[in-house]
Amino acid sequence: MAVAELYTQYNRVWIPDPEEVWKSAEIAKDYRVGDKVLQLLLEDGTELDYPIDPGSLPPLRNPDILVGENDLTALSYLHEPAVLHNLRIRFAESKLIYTYSGIILVAMNPYKQLPIYGDAIIHAYSGQNMGDMDPHIFAVAEEAYKQMARNNRNQSIIVSGESGAGKTVSARYAMRYFATVSKSNSKAHVEDKVLASNPITEAVGNAKTTRNDNSSRFGKYTEISFDEKNQIIGANMRTYLLEKSRVVFQSENERNYHIFYQLCASAQQSEFKHLKLGSAEEFNYTRMGGNTVIEGVNDQADMVETRKTFTLLGLKEDFQMDVFKILAAILHLGNVQITAVGNERSLVSADDSHLKVFCELLGLERSKVAQWLCNRKIVTTSETVVKPMTRPQAINARDALAKKIYAHLFDFIVERINQALQFSGKQHTFIGVLDIYGFETFDVNSFEQFCINYANEKLQQQFNLHVFKLEQEEYMKEDIPWTLIDFYDNQPVIDLIEAKMGILELLDEECLLPHGTDENWLQKLYNNFVNKNPLFEKPRMSNTSFIIQHFADKVEYKCEGFLEKNRDTVYDMLVETLRASKFRLCANFFQENPIPSSPFGSMITVKSAKQVIKSNSKHFRTTVGSKFRSSLYLLMETLNATTPHYVRCIKPNDEKLPFEFDSKRIVQQLRACGVLETIRISAQSYPSRWTYIEFYSRYGILMTQQELAFSDKKQVCKVVLHRLIQDSNQYQFGKTKIFFRAGQVAYLEKLRLDKLRQGCVVIQKHVRGWLQRRKFLRERQAALTIQQYFRGQQTVRKAITASALKEAWAAIIIQKHCRGYLVRNLYQLIRVATITIQAYTRGFLARRRYRKMLEEHKAVILQKYARAWLARRRFQNIRRFVLNIQLTYRVQRLQKKLEDQNKENHGLVEKLTSLAALRAGDTEKIQKLEIELERAATHRQNYEEKGRRYKDTVEEKLAKLQKHNSELEIQKEQIQLKLQEKTEELKEKMDNLTKQLFDDVQKEERQRILLEKSFELKTQDYEKQIQSLKEDIKALKDEKSQLHHRLEEERVTSDGLKGEVARLSKQAKTISEFEKEIELLQTQKIDVEKHVQSQKREMREKMSEITKQLLESYDIEDVRSRLSVEDLEHLNEDGELWFAYEGLKKATRVLESHFQSQKDCYEKEIEALNFKVVHLSQEINHLQKLFREENDINESIRHEVARLTSENMMIPDFKQQISELEKQKQDLEIRLNEQTEKMKGKLEVSNQLNRHLEEEGTQRKVAEAQNEIHSKVKEKMMDKIQELQEASEHLKKQCETESEVGNDFRQEASRLTLENRDLEEELDMKDRVIKKLQDQVKTLTKTIEKANDVHLSSGPKEYLGMLEYKQEDEAKLIQNLILDLKPRGVVVNMIPGLPAHILFMCVRYADSLNDANMLKSLMNSTINGIKQVVKDHIEDFEMLSFWLSNTCHFLNCLKQYSGEECPACWSMRVCRASPA
Repeated sequence: MAVAELYTQYNRVWIPDPEEVWKSAEIAKDYRVGDKVLQLLLEDGTELDYPIDPGSLPPLRNPDILVGENDLTALSYLHEPAVLHNLRIRFAESKLIYTYSGIILVAMNPYKQLPIYGDAIIHAYSGQNMGDMDPHIFAVAEEAYKQMARNNRNQSIIVSGESGAGKTVSARYAMRYFATVSKSNSKAHVEDKVLASNPITEAVGNAKTTRNDNSSRFGKYTEISFDEKNQIIGANMRTYLLEKSRVVFQSENERNYHIFYQLCASAQQSEFKHLKLGSAEEFNYTRMGGNTVIEGVNDQADMVETRKTFTLLGLKEDFQMDVFKILAAILHLGNVQITAVGNERSLVSADDSHLKVFCELLGLERSKVAQWLCNRKIVTTSETVVKPMTRPQAINARDALAKKIYAHLFDFIVERINQALQFSGKQHTFIGVLDIYGFETFDVNSFEQFCINYANEKLQQQFNLHVFKLEQEEYMKEDIPWTLIDFYDNQPVIDLIEAKMGILELLDEECLLPHGTDENWLQKLYNNFVNKNPLFEKPRMSNTSFIIQHFADKVEYKCEGFLEKNRDTVYDMLVETLRASKFRLCANFFQENPIPSSPFGSMITVKSAKQVIKSNSKHFRTTVGSKFRSSLYLLMETLNATTPHYVRCIKPNDEKLPFEFDSKRIVQQLRACGVLETIRISAQSYPSRWTYIEFYSRYGILMTQQELAFSDKKQVCKVVLHRLIQDSNQYQFGKTKIFFRAGQVAYLEKLRLDKLRQGCVVIQKHVRGWLQRRKFLRERQAALTIQQYFRGQQTVRKAITASALKEAWAAIIIQKHCRGYLVRNLYQLIRVATITIQAYTRGFLARRRYRKMLEEHKAVILQKYARAWLARRRFQNIRRFVLNIQLTYRVQRLQKKLEDQNKENHGLVEKLTSLAALRAGDTEKIQKLEIELERAATHRQNYEEKGRRYKDTVEEKLAKLQKHNSELEIQKEQIQLKLQEKTEELKEKMDNLTKQLFDDVQKEERQRILLEKSFELKTQDYEKQIQSLKEDIKALKDEKSQLHHRLEEERVTSDGLKGEVARLSKQAKTISEFEKEIELLQTQKIDVEKHVQSQKREMREKMSEITKQLLESYDIEDVRSRLSVEDLEHLNEDGELWFAYEGLKKATRVLESHFQSQKDCYEKEIEALNFKVVHLSQEINHLQKLFREENDINESIRHEVARLTSENMMIPDFKQQISELEKQKQDLEIRLNEQTEKMKGKLEVSNQLNRHLEEEGTQRKVAEAQNEIHSKVKEKMMDKIQELQEASEHLKKQCETESEVGNDFRQEASRLTLENRDLEEELDMKDRVIKKLQDQVKTLTKTIEKANDVHLSSGPKEYLGMLEYKQEDEAKLIQNLILDLKPRGVVVNMIPGLPAHILFMCVRYADSLNDANMLKSLMNSTINGIKQVVKDHIEDFEMLSFWLSNTCHFLNCLKQYSGEECPACWSMRVCRASPA
């Protein structure tokens, strides 16, 4: 069949497009040989005349059945647009990233984390064949593992692609698959070590580029070794062509290797302080790219992960610190400043700080390093010359040294990883994973791109040979004749690069010359290859570059830097300087003949990717190109000795957008990675392969009746193909498959579509003929009728005359009257009969309607009484339930009130007993004071008599005493100054304490401890002050005693003073009694605190019990069990409600979700109440602290009162102070009462905290005021002590003051008792508040139980004839009850009218809600559902009878419920729904 025959109308082709590369179009007109234009119709509807040549027709598009295939080689038309379209459909639309292309797995980078790499996926692919499941990297790994286990043959997985295409991740997942599937039982954890090598190599060998944030800058081949049980026993790693230039130079928006930034990010840690590092912006080698941070990457955390993997591989801290030391030395070396001295010299300062650190880290002599960085040593046969270098030359030497050190370090780390992965057993087989760079072409291509593309040429050659071999094996297996296939052989390009006098050899030759330059080498290339080798070209506009035609594309290389990068030389003196390093690791790097330590036994040979050719001559050094060529040769040997599996990673776009398809970039990569070459090789042979069964089932429509009569389907397929395709060279018959050449499947699809189109045309022909025949017969019958009437009219006109007309007219009149008479008689008879029939029928209908109305009226009356009885019973049940709840609630309240009253009575009894004891003590004190007053009266009389006698002498002494008083006043002023200083100190202390209190409000536990400590310190200070004042008083008493001795000469004064001292001593004895009273008050305070704590504990226990009861009472499972039991009680023995349960499952789920939401709401409310209770307990603690502080203040006041009364000199002022203190205390009590009243109404925690702060502020103010009062009291005491000598003048007033003192003592005792009572009342008020809160919690629990009862009452609603549902569930209800219902044995499985009853229950529920819209929508959806069921099952008698009976049942139920006839519209709708 000619190819041109496929270009017919309605077929689709691909035409080039500048944006999408290829664009689809449909052929609008058949193509004929010789046409110069192909008429096309684009997808947007525009027409296009596409110019063509007979030899270059546009490629055809595959049929829709082949679009989205897992394997690209299964496409009928194998060309570039078909491959691109198939990948677009799978990647952009189906979100599938893996596709097979023969033996290649094409992996598109999704730039998004996908959940397709878990252990479950690994186990799903384990043991499966490659084509059984969707394409996946695990399928390739499983195929390699299975072939290794089955054939005992080594395998290789070759992963290649551009930077950023996902090569490293794909290789990592393949290794993870092997580690998971072949996990051994040993304790060595070899699998974990193999996987742990990846983070280390990524840290030292990966970097950020403009295309990828984690780009591998080296090639890696990892051999995973297996034993005879196919379990991992070890691994070995080889590396290829590390990009050393990145150490000293990075382009814009790129970074150096990750390990440098990880080290800088961890520089501030203690173990890295000796490296003297800083941030990455401080070093030249890490800041060249501009941005030192990768978004979403934490370098410090990655450093921790890197160190963990080092430790997992057994590399200890010493080894890690040695590696970090060398890395830090490289960074410091890059910051060494080289200054120019003239045009020919350069200089490095020996005092350079970075040079100093570099030499310290590597153990080098600073002077030698500084010297040989700027000079080079040239050795000739006759002399040795030291030649200085210019600044650019010195910078190049410094950078070359840094690159050399890093390269040695990289190789050393890889070697140590291999040692860690070594194994002691015997290697049986291995699987190699090759993660290598793909074909690269940039704007500026240099030596690295040349080596990478050279490696890809070698891999492409090996790939082409392998694909060719697999095709041959497939044909041999199916016994198909093998013919040679012409495929692209890239051996000429490889010869151009590596053959004798090729590009690499000329480069090595130029490198050996002492004055070799890039320009001279390029000129040699021009002379040898321009116009001589078609694969080598010279650019027209450049003399510094050359072009090589690679298998993927033409690449232009810049010759600048080729020689320097190929030499990779470091000057000898720098090497000798480093060789003499005191740092052993650095010295070993530069030894002449290092001894490689092989980590493997004798059963495996380690093939190093390093230097292969060694020379004894120091002048001849192995170049980078020769090393790379040797390592590539070893790699090819390894791959050829294994069974390869190919993974080609594709980068879908350069913006790293998830699932974005850039056609231009993808086509470029498909051409570069060999996928299209594979397809081209497949297309040259037999690309399409169908099994006989698939062909028979697909193309059975093309077979004739005689062909279908054969029983052997294989023979049928052969006969059909011989008939359909005349050229037998276009297909071949194998053992199990039929092989087609390119385009033959599409041709068969065209024949199939033509056959189907022809069948459609035949059907259309017969239908249209039948319609036209019907139309013709109608028109023919109409024409005959018209002719009949026309001809009759003509014959009548010919036969009629005048006499005939008269006779006919007379006959007509006679007939008229006769017929009129007959008709009138007949009409009268019919009218009488009709009237009688109507009378009887109307009477019968009226009687029947009357009977029906009576029946309906009686039914309505019965329903009325029944519904009233049900309503009354429901109301009585609810009322009984409410009364029971009210009774229980009131009983509980009364019990609580009784308990509260008992507790209050008990407290009042205790208070009465304490008050009686206090009153007895007060009476005893009053009696003692009265006795003292009587004694004082007698003494006063004696003293008055003596005073009269010695009045004159006293006046003389008064002058002396006045002088003494002046001296005492001076002393008083000094003491006042001291007291002022002390008060200021106390104020400062109080300020500090207030600050501490404000800071500690946020921390409750700390506040308590700090307040106690501060209060203890304050009390100690007060006690010290009181002791100091007592000492002052003692000193004053001593002075007073001295005055008494002076006045002994005068008897009258001495006797008076002795009596006064005796009286004061008697009054001082009362201090002990006051101390005892204070101790009693303290014990009472402790008892009150214990009582409060016990109440708190009881309250917390009650709250925990209440919360537990709440949580236990609200159980959804209990609700479900109740509902199920109540439903089961109403099930009859035959299980009549089984189908109703099936239909109402979704309604019960909605109810359960409703219950669950209400449960969550109640739990949140309970949590809020618990939170409030906790805050109330905290508030009580704060109040207790305030009460303690007030008690302490009261105790201090009592001490001051006792001391003042002992002195007995400030009674009038003391009254004023006591009144002021009482006013302040009353203010405090008023504020506390206001706060407690506010607390009853408000439970907001923020207001409580503010009030506590205000209370604490007022208390601090009170404390400050009391301190001021105490200072004033002390000053007045000093004044009164000076006025002791004037006591003789006030003896008359003393009797009155002593009585007042007794009254004051009584008032103070009564005030303290009142304060205690107030505090106890406040505690009682708090207890009442807590009890009220408990009552509120209990009421909430009862409301929750009521709510549960209300929600649980949905069960009884069903018994009332209503079914609750939500309006959004209406469609589900109709679907389950009407549309999806299949009556399987109506009598056996269910009640015949059950759907009608359920729908009627839903109607009653909607009616009970008074929702007209809801009722209307339910009725409309029910009618529409019944119509649809009747329409869909018009031939099913069982279904029709079932729904007719249910419709009648539903109508009867509605009539009974409404009490009147159904509306006309409803009857009309039901009638329309019936099949009659």
